[in-house]
Order: sequence, then structure tokens, then C-alpha cells
Amino acid sequence: MGAHMARNLIKSGYLLVVNDVMPAAVEELKKEGAEVAGTPAEVAARAKLIVTMLPSSPHVREVYSGNKGIFQSVQAGSLLIDSSTIDPAVSKEMEQIALSQSTAFMDAPVSGGVLAARDAGLTFMVGGDEARFSEAEKILSCMGKNVVHCGGVGTGEAAKICNNMLLAISMIGVSETMYMGSQLGLEPKLLAKVLNMSTGRCWSSEAYNPCPGVMEGVPASRDFEGGFGASLMLKDLGLAQDAASSKKVCIPLGSMAHQIYRMMCNAGFGQKDFGYTFKFLQQKKD
Repeated sequence: MGAHMARNLIKSGYLLVVNDVMPAAVEELKKEGAEVAGTPAEVAARAKLIVTMLPSSPHVREVYSGNKGIFQSVQAGSLLIDSSTIDPAVSKEMEQIALSQSTAFMDAPVSGGVLAARDAGLTFMVGGDEARFSEAEKILSCMGKNVVHCGGVGTGEAAKICNNMLLAISMIGVSETMYMGSQLGLEPKLLAKVLNMSTGRCWSSEAYNPCPGVMEGVPASRDFEGGFGASLMLKDLGLAQDAASSKKVCIPLGSMAHQIYRMMCNAGFGQKDFGYTFKFLQQKKD
């Protein structure tokens, strides 16, 4: 995700200073003109507009407030945009540290997946000071087609958590439906066509169908490699579960989706695309 996003910024004319815990991850970007920094702190010393994309809350804390983190050398007036999907409380925590150093922090998680990141078609859900939203919108628009201001810091994460809970539920539903249809004698491509011109249509059926052979260019067509990992979906569903518990909100389908993805990851499929539910549910039946 991050590499595709960075590449689109280079295409838009931005001079980048990049850093990744895995040096190999930035080699291609270096060949395309990006400068490489050894630490997040070095990035902050050389740039006042910073975008981060990280796996989870602990990673965000380390990159921003760790010993070699951004806050060690951030410049006054900087704009820090975090596109990770994390606990909204951690985003608010980072905001408070940023404010104490005369900088602005925004949470801007994304939706759309790897293909949308490649094609600059992401949706950004932004939480932060409205006075600096236009500044953030300018750079985010180079990487996405929709940039939505959701409110204060943490609201972008809240919107993303809600979206991904629904996405997980719909992916499980499409997986069940496609498998049941095949067992009832329906050709998968035909069933997908019917669903996508009927009321069952959704993103998981139309743009990311999990049944192998139905669509080209999606993880299901390459043994569920690449794409959005099941372990990341499990993490996001855990965030949704925590949020629901804190607000005493009943989410029975969200809880069931969380359980299914936990089972799938525990069975060793955490690195597979989250659409592997099609195969996993089939295996559970067999």
C-alpha cells in the first residue's frame, strides 16, 4: 500500500524522503527518484509534510514517539498525516504530542485496497483540524479519488473501523453465497453476474469476488496471495469489537465475523487475502 501511494506522489511531482523498517521496501522508490532516510526522525528533520502507513497501533507509537521517531526531530508547523488503521484513542494521543510541539496531526485511514492504491483510487477518511484540511486534501488527492473530512482527530479511524466491519461481513456473505451456489449447480460467473444485477450486489461480489475463476486481477485469481491480509482484517475487527464494547453497542454480525477471521488466522491463513473466507468456509464444511 505505502509503496503505491509513494509512487503516485512521485508521479505528481513531489520530492520524497522515504523510510521503511525493511530497507528493500524502498529500493524501487529510490530508483524512481525518492531519497532514503535511515529513521523516521531523519524524515521529520528533512520534511514538514509527512504521511505514514503502518500496520497497527504499536507501530504508530514507535514511529512517532519512539527513540528514533518523528517527534524526536519534527519541525514546528509540520503536518503529520497517518493513514494507518488503528485505535482512535492512539490517534488522539499522537495529536496531543503533536500540539505540544506546534505541529498538526491528522488520521487519514484509507479504503480501496492495493489495486486502488496502485491506481490512485483510494478513499481517505480524514480526522483533524478543519483549518488545515485543504492542505491535507491537496496531497491526499494525488493518491485517492475521494478525500472526506469526518471531523476531529479519531473520526477518520472511527469511519474506517465501521467500513471494515461491514466489508468483513459482506465478504463472508459473498463467500457463503458463491459456495452454496456452486453446490446447487450454478456456474460461478453466472451467479456473480446475477448477484451484481440484483439486490445482493456489493463491493465484495462486484469488484473483489472471492471465488477463484470469476474475476481476473484479484487475489482469488492468484491463490489469494497479495491483497489485504486476513490478519489485518482480524486486527480491524478487533478494533471494531473494542469500540463497540466501550460504547455498549450490540454488533452480533461483527462479532461473528471477528470469530471467523480469528479461526482462519489461527489455522495458518493470516497471510492470505481476506477473501480466503471462500476457501476456509468450504474446508470447514468438508
